[in-house]
Amino acid sequence: MRSNQFQIGDKVVLTLDKFGVSPGRRAKNVSPSPHGELYTYQVDKYWLVTEVRNDGNLVVKTRRGKVHTISASDPRLRKANWLERWFFAKRFPALETNESSSSAAQTSSSAA
Repeated sequence: MRSNQFQIGDKVVLTLDKFGVSPGRRAKNVSPSPHGELYTYQVDKYWLVTEVRNDGNLVVKTRRGKVHTISASDPRLRKANWLERWFFAKRFPALETNESSSSAAQTSSSAA
């Protein structure tokens, strides 16, 4: 996908390759290493696009507030389908609008 296919507020899924001794519940495509000490597996990360840059990169936010920059052409990145947006709604971060953040700031300043 190209960067112009993503917009601010899009919910995206990035499939990451992981290695470890015990895959978690969300692990998929689990396979043991040749000697059986480690596993390789994939985990889907559910992120929100907060910025689309002109250089073809996206700035994405995690549910816990971390910010990552990733290429829009990364083959592991895709838009979340409607089923993922519905079933995994709690795994995606909430979109913060400028209006809600400015009204929250006004409310906290008036309370002081």
